[in-house]
Parts: sequence; structure tokens; C-alpha cells
Amino acid sequence: MEISSQINCHIVAMPYPGRGHINPMMNFCKIIVTKYPNIFITFIVTEEWYSLISSENLPENIKYATIPNVIPSEFGRAKDFVGFVKATLNKMEGPVEKLIDELMMKPSVIVYDTYLSWVVGLGNRRNIPVASFFTMSATMFSIGYHMDLLAQNAHLRGNLSGKMHEQVDYIPGIPSIRVLDLPTSSYDGKGQELLDITMEVFSTVSKAQYLLFTSVYELESSVIDALKQKFPIPVYSIGPAIPYFTSEKNPSSTTSIDEPDYIKWLNSQPNGSVLYISQGSFLSVSRDELDEIIAGVHDSGVRFFWVARDETVRFQKYGCSVGLVVPWCDQLKVLSHPSIGGFWSHCGWNSTKEAAFSGLPMLTFPIIWDQKTNSKQIVEDWKIGYRVKKHEQCSISREEISSLLKWFMDSGNEEVMETRRRAEEIQKICQFSTANGGSSEINIGAFIKDVLFHKYS
Repeated sequence: MEISSQINCHIVAMPYPGRGHINPMMNFCKIIVTKYPNIFITFIVTEEWYSLISSENLPENIKYATIPNVIPSEFGRAKDFVGFVKATLNKMEGPVEKLIDELMMKPSVIVYDTYLSWVVGLGNRRNIPVASFFTMSATMFSIGYHMDLLAQNAHLRGNLSGKMHEQVDYIPGIPSIRVLDLPTSSYDGKGQELLDITMEVFSTVSKAQYLLFTSVYELESSVIDALKQKFPIPVYSIGPAIPYFTSEKNPSSTTSIDEPDYIKWLNSQPNGSVLYISQGSFLSVSRDELDEIIAGVHDSGVRFFWVARDETVRFQKYGCSVGLVVPWCDQLKVLSHPSIGGFWSHCGWNSTKEAAFSGLPMLTFPIIWDQKTNSKQIVEDWKIGYRVKKHEQCSISREEISSLLKWFMDSGNEEVMETRRRAEEIQKICQFSTANGGSSEINIGAFIKDVLFHKYS
């Protein structure tokens, strides 16, 4: 791999092998090389992920490098998620270290996913600075970092069923939050192993040279400020780390014959009339619950655009007279489309940021881990959404879903219109952060200057 003589900084990017982790790190890398053409980035992925994403166009200053898969099929990780996590901690370090030793130019910094904590030791052995890159919210990071406080207050382990509605108001910088809305509340049995792994991961972050959050500072300023007080290393909020740099101001204004059919369909719908539905790319709801959701959506009569991955055949028995079901889409482009009026989301952090950036009110339907905490932020802290489930332990009926969707998408509903106005305010905050002089743009520049200073000091 040749590197131009004009390159003055070499960054190695080491994402966790999962879509929700690879995407924000790649977005960050693309922003860097766009702003700093003298920086070269080696982006390390497993062979399986390379086969899935290698056809995507990359800037010439970003090149893939591959390591073996951590398990035979990474997409079996849902069957043994704990085993997969352990494999990323135990099987990746050797191949990555060998790869780095063989690079043509020594890295100026390794930007690594926080959950790949072994990179800290690798950087120390090779005298390479490392930057911990956290792909969830700063709020999630603080909860993980302060698990000792949760343990001291009996809000971490054991039987929490009688404590779900107790308020946790002792984590620095985080508004009061129910135990039910903590990511740790859904784990019992084998899942408790993840808590031990998570606590160990967060204990290593202070040994890195930098900490990067994929959040917009203004959306989580109190928790980010509290963490800056805790950490002896520079903390930068560089989010939203979504592909806003490729989005168009008005997607419906184009008439290219190369447009996907789903964009042509959206172009034909009235402004703000379509509900976008996505349940994420990894963990999902039960089959019975999905059938109830599908029935409720159809019974509502609301226009919808649903990304259903490999489940599209299940929609056929209901027909799609007022909706469109697709296995995949360019999500940010769809969310930014004028015809989209709301977003039913599983509340993954990347989807949450894309909805905020697009100024959309949300219906939150979290399943596990950080999604529950993100839902709380959407509904209570930012006030740009509503929970689909009022009682999280119960299934929701098709009648309840139908009634909720009619209410949520009613253009004459003053309460929802107020939520929409609030979402537009959040949108302005997000979009300003990425503009010249915005917080994220300034923080990215400060991080790069730090790396260059460290390189030449």
C-alpha cells in the first residue's frame, strides 16, 4: 500500500465489527479526509465486513485493511452475543498488531472503538497514541463509567423488578432517570457477564490519550462537561458522525432516472404525511409482536415507509395500499425527505441522531441496552417523541398501535405539532454543530491539531 509523500499524518481506524459501530467511525474518517487532504487513514475491518462494504466508494485517502473474522459467521452473533463480545476482546489483538507492524507508515494515532479495550495496550507497546471512540451517547458512556455508583445503590445487579421505577439521580451530569431506562436493567443470568466486561472496558479509557464522543455537544452538554472534569485526557464531542455531508438539501427536487424507486414513491406523497418505520439492523422484536405491529400499522390507514430487512414477505397478506415496504434504504436521505412526518424507531444511537438532524418527531420502541436510555432522552430530555409502549413489560395490541399512529400523524394535533416544532429546534442545533464554527467542526479540528502536535513534539 503506497502512501503519498505529501501525507503528514497517518490514522488507523479500528471499529468494532458491527454495523452500528463501523458506520459512525467511517463517517468520522470521511469528514477528516475531506477537511484535511494530507491525512491518510487505514480502516481495519474483518474479512466478512470487507466483503459487505468494499463496494462502497471511498475517498482516495482512506484504504481498507483486513483481519480474519473473530468467529466463523459474525451474523450469528445474536445467538451468542456474549460469546461474540468475548471473541472481539480475545481474537482480534494479535492480527491487528501484526497488520500495524507491516504498515508502510507508522500511525500517528489509532482511533479505536471503546469496546475494543485491548487497543490501549497495543498502543502503549508500539508507542502510538490511541483515541477511544464511543459510538453510543455520552449519557451511555457515563452510565457505564459510573457502574460502581449503581452497584453501591443496589441498582445494578440482582432482582431489580421491584425497583424499576426508582429514580437514579446520582450520576454526574445526567438528569434523573428511572432504573427501567438504564441499559443495565434488562440483563439477568448470562447477560450479567456483559456488565463485568463493560466495567472492565470503561476502566481502561483513562489510559488512552483522547476520548471522542459521537454526540453533538449541545444535546448532552451537562454530562460531557461532567466527564471532562473526571478525565485527565482531552475529551472531544465530534458528532453526530452521520453521513450528513452526502445528503441533499431537497431530495424531492431531483428527477434523475437513477433515483431509487422508493425515492420516486416518496416524491409522490404529500409533505409530512408518511411515517418512517425501522426496527434496526441487529436485534428485533418477537415474531408475534411483529405480526401485531404490522396489523396495527395497516389498520391505522396511515401512510408508511417501512424498512423490514428480510421480513418483507410477512407484509404481503395485509397488502400495502398506503405504504411501501423495502429491505433497505439510504436512511438519512429518507428521513430528510419532505414527505416524511415522523419516525418509529428502535432508538439505536445512529438512528436517533439521524432523526434529530432531520428534525423529526419520534415514536420510540426500544428493545435492549442503550436503546432504552436513548428513548428516555428523546421523550423526556429533548421532548421530541413519545413511547409506543406505556408499560414496557407488556405487549401492545394492534388496536393500541392503530390508535396511536392516527393520533401521531394527525396534522391537526396541536400536541404533536408542538413536538414537531421542538424537533425542528433540535435540528437547528445539530446542523449548526457541523457548520463552520460549530462545536463539532471545532472539536474535530482541535483533535487533529492535538494529534499533529503529539506527532511532532
